[in-house]
Amino acid sequence: MSKVKKVLIVGGGIGGLATAIALQKAGIETEIVEKQKEWNIYGVGIILQSNAIRAIDQLGLLDEFLSVGTTHSALHVRDSQGNMIMDAPIHPSGNFNITGGVPRRNLHQILYKAAIESGTKIRLGTSVEIIENGDSFVYTKFTDGTSGTYDLVIGADGVRSKVRNMVFGEIQPNFVGQAVWRYTLPRPKDIENITMYYGRKAKAGIVPMTKDSVYVFIVTAEPGNPWKQEDQLHVEMREAFQEFGGLIAELSEQITDPKGVVYRPLETLIVEKPWYRDRVLLIGDSAHATVPHLAQGAAMAIEDGLVLAELLQEDLPLTAILDQFMERRFDRCKFVVDNSNTLVEWELLQLEGKLPKENNPNAIVAQSLIRMTETI
Repeated sequence: MSKVKKVLIVGGGIGGLATAIALQKAGIETEIVEKQKEWNIYGVGIILQSNAIRAIDQLGLLDEFLSVGTTHSALHVRDSQGNMIMDAPIHPSGNFNITGGVPRRNLHQILYKAAIESGTKIRLGTSVEIIENGDSFVYTKFTDGTSGTYDLVIGADGVRSKVRNMVFGEIQPNFVGQAVWRYTLPRPKDIENITMYYGRKAKAGIVPMTKDSVYVFIVTAEPGNPWKQEDQLHVEMREAFQEFGGLIAELSEQITDPKGVVYRPLETLIVEKPWYRDRVLLIGDSAHATVPHLAQGAAMAIEDGLVLAELLQEDLPLTAILDQFMERRFDRCKFVVDNSNTLVEWELLQLEGKLPKENNPNAIVAQSLIRMTETI
């Protein structure tokens, strides 16, 4: 086993918590610091592709997920009026030929509970102030005045990572020209799987999350990343559905509470390899933030933690382990970021009527998700 015995994770989101669970299972003492003073989970729901379900199973949390979330066995693709375009099966990852949906808060609660039960120490309202990288340890001073030394520090603090900017220099994400709107609604009785709707101006969808709830979403072009008036978000979201008919249009009429609308401008980022400097490593959105077009953000972050925990059990120098980590993670994560960005570009071209006929968004989605079923 490597000489890494004590790890600090900066950031208590999906990637940070999943990594802590995986490391604790590997016998490595793990501590998380999270800048938020209380868990205020951003977002509505999350789609978990079959490789994400596989990763959750590897964490030993599949039963917990199934107790609160829901699963899907197919993807339905329709036009703006609800006419079927394609009915696609789920490509299996190992034994898993399902995707899943779950409220983000529920997924976070599952991971938080498992991290605590595994022995992870979690401190809220605290972040890093100083990181001093050494040959044999990392010295870290925290914003609450305390300090500590660790064998490895992991930056899992998101697309605007403080750790990344402290250790790697200023690296900013790129706004892609689109935004996604999400809203939770009661689940219609006949909705079993994810249903996508493609219009001329936007794409929308219905995602089952629990036996009683779904979320509806719509992706819109937002040139210049305009500011949105918070008390009018429900009105603007309903207006975005104007070209749609059928069930998705009926559901959009139930968008009545501006506080229930989660509006997110879409940003992307890929840090060039390696994602480590001495004993500081970036994972998840800190290293490879992606837009949600392939629904792979959470999966990539959880996989990062699983691969790292596996490699840290080898009797090798830390640099050799982190190099192996890069070999197994960089190309896979960059593939997700690049193909997701291509989908954004094609959707924006489609709005302008300039998308070449040979460019097939459905094909690139299918090809990408098939690749994601490969072992990690």
